[in-house]
Amino acid sequence: MREILGRRRRLRFRRKRGPVQLEAALHCAAEWEWPVLPGVGLKATPGTSQASRKSQRAQQSHQSESSAGPAGSGGDRGRACACPDADCVVPGAHPFDPGILAASTDERMVRWWWANRPTAPIILATGGRAPCALSLPAVAGARALSELDRMGMRLGPVIATPTRWSLLVAPYTLERLGELLFVKDRVPSSLRFHSEGGYVVLPPSETGPGQVRWERAPLVGSAAPWLPDVEAVVDALVEASTSAPDGGSRLTY
Repeated sequence: MREILGRRRRLRFRRKRGPVQLEAALHCAAEWEWPVLPGVGLKATPGTSQASRKSQRAQQSHQSESSAGPAGSGGDRGRACACPDADCVVPGAHPFDPGILAASTDERMVRWWWANRPTAPIILATGGRAPCALSLPAVAGARALSELDRMGMRLGPVIATPTRWSLLVAPYTLERLGELLFVKDRVPSSLRFHSEGGYVVLPPSETGPGQVRWERAPLVGSAAPWLPDVEAVVDALVEASTSAPDGGSRLTY
């Protein structure tokens, strides 16, 4: 009987736990001074049962934990983006209302946003004094991290979704990025850049493709995560891309 009662207490405790997005958003905004805002989120599609949605989320969670990215790329078939666009290509994973310019580090604003929408994805507005990012398709991202580790490249936090992996880097301007890319003979075509005016989704958000997680989490207790310079990361990615034995690219997908 004691064991059963203990188990019931644990189950009650688990049921009381609410969404963790607020805590994560507050940490990013107040501790790290990263400007954030809530993403548009997801809505249930007609005819999809709650049990079916739970099963789909459980399957995606298992795939993201047991695979280096490519699995689970089919998205959450039971839910769609909450924005008016029926054909949204980034379901749940973008700002809508408020817009990206509303991103803030103000604790009161962050609390108000997530008090009204507790499960909203956390959107980081990149650029300015905030981190920027380079992103790759999940398969290429996993290969890139392996290559960069082999090369001894020091990386900062890395965000993983079932479809894309994002490497956070120190802030850079579009002008500097243009100069950096101009001198390169070749840059992986799968590489995307997230600078001023852009954004990335932060863990532990849930979007259409699935759960957002840290592939390389920030160090616990650090005042703010260390971020590498964009030039060093681009140079390493270009080298990793062109170092395949057959002359092809290791970062294809």
